[in-house]
Amino acid sequence: QVQLVESGGGLVQAGGSLRLSCVASGAMSSINPMGWYRQAPGKQRELLADIRTSGTTNYAESVKARFTISRDNAKNTVYLQMNSLKPEDTAVYYCYAKVWVFWRWDDYWGQGTQVTVSS
Repeated sequence: QVQLVESGGGLVQAGGSLRLSCVASGAMSSINPMGWYRQAPGKQRELLADIRTSGTTNYAESVKARFTISRDNAKNTVYLQMNSLKPEDTAVYYCYAKVWVFWRWDDYWGQGTQVTVSS
């Protein structure tokens, strides 16, 4: 029912910036929260940041000073502005959304977008 599509990944030099976008489409009502995860090869998928409809945000300590999450509720879109990128940021970045379905919340994931940071 719900599709999440990420965009904005790619190659960037250390110290550069990227802005990721994720659009949720399909029949839906409440989406709360939306966020971003990443997974590097051989590592566990980790939460980077999420944001509620109210604007309340949550960040991992490792990216709090460099990444900014935002959302447009009317467009069902979440963004991740990534500045001062480091090689250790290289990973597949996944969009995440929790969507209300009748009496419960369901989890939805995008297919991921590759971010590669060169030194």
